[in-house]
Amino acid sequence: MNFGDPVLSSLNAILANKLRSALTMLGVVIGVGSVITMIGIGEGTKAKSLESIAAMGSNMITVIPDFRRAGISQGSSSNSTLEVVDVDAIRQAVPTVQYISGAVRSGAQVQYRSKGTQTQVLGCEPQMAIIRNATKMLEGAWFTEEDNELAARKCVLGWQVYDQLFGTENAVGTTIRIRGQNFEVVGVVNYKGGSGFQNPDDTIFIPLKTGQKRLLGKTNVDQISIQAMNTELMPITQKMIEDTLAQRRKSAAGDLQFRVFNQGEQIEQAETQTKLLSLLLAGIASVSLLVGGIGIMNIMLVSVTERTREIGLRKALGAREAGILWQFLLESVLMCVSGGLVGIGLGIVAINFVSKALLVPPIVNVQAVVVSFLFSVFIGVFFGLYPAIRASKLEPIEALRRD
Repeated sequence: MNFGDPVLSSLNAILANKLRSALTMLGVVIGVGSVITMIGIGEGTKAKSLESIAAMGSNMITVIPDFRRAGISQGSSSNSTLEVVDVDAIRQAVPTVQYISGAVRSGAQVQYRSKGTQTQVLGCEPQMAIIRNATKMLEGAWFTEEDNELAARKCVLGWQVYDQLFGTENAVGTTIRIRGQNFEVVGVVNYKGGSGFQNPDDTIFIPLKTGQKRLLGKTNVDQISIQAMNTELMPITQKMIEDTLAQRRKSAAGDLQFRVFNQGEQIEQAETQTKLLSLLLAGIASVSLLVGGIGIMNIMLVSVTERTREIGLRKALGAREAGILWQFLLESVLMCVSGGLVGIGLGIVAINFVSKALLVPPIVNVQAVVVSFLFSVFIGVFFGLYPAIRASKLEPIEALRRD
């Protein structure tokens, strides 16, 4: 008997009980499809998170006051522990800083004609456009350093603010009211797809000195945004910033009155969280594969019982144990392989469907596809081996005596 005979016999046995075989494969189909879908959605969520972080700017380091150690209330303007002179100190002492800007921030009601919205106003220097990766303009341009020095009432709109106030109308050259004061719109930043409290799309940018002197009444700064020369220099840049500010911003007890956040740390944290989520979801989905494997074993044991006389007759006619074993083992493996292939197709379709619902990019992880398929083959071998051995060990005389 050559290898093709057991394969042909296995296929005939599977096709002879189409409905039962299909129901048996269902657990493997759902298991493989679920694993691929869960990991794909996890990868899509990771990509979306990294995209949101990238929308905030590249190679960015942010310094904010540590209100807990400073002993002041968060949001206080005149008591903030960071000052404009700290921006100048960092600029002079840290050579790996490429761009730097102090900033003041506050919520504000803005209005254009009959339309109004609540948004964030960020007073900053023109370099913030590069730091926050906001140089691509829908229309117009950013305000200039001269506008900052003159504390001019000019503003740049984030895309969401523009959409809420203007729709599809031209915004550049118009006048909007921010906290009751008139501001000329000089530019609109293109859509960035950010989210959260510091969503650049839901922000109005104004010159730093305008924010301090005319609009928000703040003498100090709420944060300092910095762009390092490249990603590799971010750790040393952060250390030099901390050392520079540590000489200037300490409480009476010796505690640092500031906190420094590295964008690289945020990216690493997001990657770790999404990786753990993907592994958790994949682990839960893998249970379906194990359940499917148990179903395979159950059906194969039933098949051995039903075909006892057939096995006895074949062995009486000279069939070897190895041939019987291969036939039943191949039945199990073929059902799992077929279920795995169908599950892969189902998983890819599910990724595209769920990604649209969750608004994340559809990502098919090739490694997850390969591992899931190989695992389905392993399930077929592992759970099919015992029934196959049991079938091959049947004695011909005892098998022929059974009804």
